[in-house]
Amino acid sequence: MTEATLMPVAIVDDEADMRASIAQWMTLSEFKPETYSRAQDLLEIIDADYPGVVITDVRMPEMTGLELLGELQKKDKGLPVIIITGHGDVAMAVEAMRAGAYDFIEKPFDPERLADLARRAAEARQQTIDNRLLRRELADGTVLLRRLMGDSEPIANLRTQILDYAQSDVPVTIRGERGTGRSLIARALHASSSRMGQAFITLNCAAELPEYIGEKLFERDRSGNPPLLTAAGSGVLCFEHLSALDMRLQARLEQAISTRQMPDGTPITTRFVAISDALEDDALDETILPSLDTALSALEITAPPLRICGEDVLQLFTHYTASFATEYEIAQPDITAEDAALMLTHPWPGNTRQLINTAERFILRHRQGTCSLREVMDEGGEEDMTRDPSRPLKEHVEAFERLMIEAALKRHRGSVARVMEDLALPRRTLNEKMAKYGVSRADYV
Repeated sequence: MTEATLMPVAIVDDEADMRASIAQWMTLSEFKPETYSRAQDLLEIIDADYPGVVITDVRMPEMTGLELLGELQKKDKGLPVIIITGHGDVAMAVEAMRAGAYDFIEKPFDPERLADLARRAAEARQQTIDNRLLRRELADGTVLLRRLMGDSEPIANLRTQILDYAQSDVPVTIRGERGTGRSLIARALHASSSRMGQAFITLNCAAELPEYIGEKLFERDRSGNPPLLTAAGSGVLCFEHLSALDMRLQARLEQAISTRQMPDGTPITTRFVAISDALEDDALDETILPSLDTALSALEITAPPLRICGEDVLQLFTHYTASFATEYEIAQPDITAEDAALMLTHPWPGNTRQLINTAERFILRHRQGTCSLREVMDEGGEEDMTRDPSRPLKEHVEAFERLMIEAALKRHRGSVARVMEDLALPRRTLNEKMAKYGVSRADYV
C-alpha cells in the first residue's frame, strides 16, 4: 500500500508523548497520521471533504475535545471522531456519544483496540465519501455513464434496469461473478432512488464475529445506536456474504424482512439489497435458507461479466491506464494493435477488477521502460486463453482503429487537423471512419 492510498488520521492531544505514541501506532496500523497540539490548528485546515478520521483527547487547554467535536460537527456531521477520555469518566463519554462522537476509549487503553476503532471509523468514512461523490455525480445525470462505463448492449441494459428498479422499495438481489462491480451497482441503485439522501449501510456478514452479529442486527449497541435492521432508517442496508450467518439467525432475519417488523414490533422502513455469488442459472446456495433468498429476491439484477461486453474492454482499459498514468505521473503509453487484440480475446475471469489491476501493472511497468501488454499479463500469471479464437481479424482491426481515433481526438482535444497529422490519415478517410464507428468530434472538444 503506497502512502498516497493510506487514510489520514488527525491526532489532537496537548501532550507531545501521547501524540507521538498514537501516531506511531497508527503508522504501524497502515494509517497516515497527522498530529496537532491544539484543536484550533486542526479546525483551520479541516473541511467537509476531509477523507480521514479524527482522534482527540477530551481534556485540553483552550478548547476541549468535546468543544472540538461540536465544531467538527458543524463542518461535517459524517466525520468520525474518536474521543479519548480519562479512566472512569463515564459521564464525559456518554456526553461525547450524545454529541455525535463515533466512539470513545478510556485511558489507559490498548493501542490495538484504538487501531480497530480507527479501522472501522475509516470504513464508515470511506463509505460516506463514496456516497457523497455518487450523489454529486448523479446531480448532473452522468454517474452511470462514468462509473458503469461501456457502450455494449449488456451494460446499456444494466443502466436501464438500475434506473427502473431504483423506483421500487422492495428488496433486490444483485447476482454476478466476482469483480463485476456488484457493490457499485448497489450504490448506484440507491443513489438513483428517492432514498438517495438517506443512509447506505453495508454489512459484510463474513467479517463479523458470529456471536455478535445477531446482537448487531437486532439490538442496540453499548452507545445506544439502533440495531442495523433499523439503523439506515429509510435508507438501504446491503448484505454481503449472507451464507456466513447460521441458519437460526437467517430464519430470524427472513422473518423481520418479510413482516417489515423487528421482534419488538418496531416497523422497518429500510430497503434491503443483497449481493450474491450465485448466478441466475445456478442452484441456490445450500448455505442460505431458500425462504431468505426468496425474501431478498423480489427483484434481481445480474452484473454482466466483462467477457460478453465486447469493445467495452478497450474503453475501460484506456480509462484506467489514463487514470493510473496521472496518479504515477507518467505519460499514458500507447496501446498497440497486439495489445488491443489480446484484450478483446482474453476471457478476463476476474472481470473489471482484474482489468483494473492489469492496467495499474501496465503503467507501473512503463515507468521502467516500454513493454507490451502480453509481458505484463504473463508476469501477472494470467492464463493465455482466448474468448473467441474464431473471431474475424476484421473485427479486431476495426476495434483497434476506433480506439486509436478516440485516443487521438482526446489527446488533441477534438482537433481534426492534428488527428489527421497524428494518424497520417487524409480528411476524407478520417471522416468516413469516424462516421462508421459513431465517433463525434464534439465529444472531445
